[in-house]
Amino acid sequence: MSKIRSKDTGIEKEIFRDLKKRKIYFQKYYKKVVGNPDIALPKKKIAVFIDGDFWHGYQFAKWKKRLPKKYWVQKIEGNIRRDRRNRTKLKKEGWKVLRVWGHEVKNNPSQALNRIKKILRDK
Repeated sequence: MSKIRSKDTGIEKEIFRDLKKRKIYFQKYYKKVVGNPDIALPKKKIAVFIDGDFWHGYQFAKWKKRLPKKYWVQKIEGNIRRDRRNRTKLKKEGWKVLRVWGHEVKNNPSQALNRIKKILRDK
């Protein structure tokens, strides 16, 4: 578990590098709002979360029975609840929120980057 990164994962680094190359300003891991978005534009109130499939429960209902311990089910269900709570709170505060899944970046990086660039340039 100690080897698992919560920040600057390979997927995040790829996206950050591309956004910087295109001179798109953003803040990484913005701590002044709930959830610490991976990418934030505070003045425009835009938050982007780049979530790993396993840790944030992508299609969790399909594969939760295969997890080895009850701990993991509780852990991931807790992450899902926390993510939902954070998104709801951000939206109530007027933030525009985008969630990008890790598999989306791996399978089609240009499409994922285009989604992120679109929300950062809108508004």
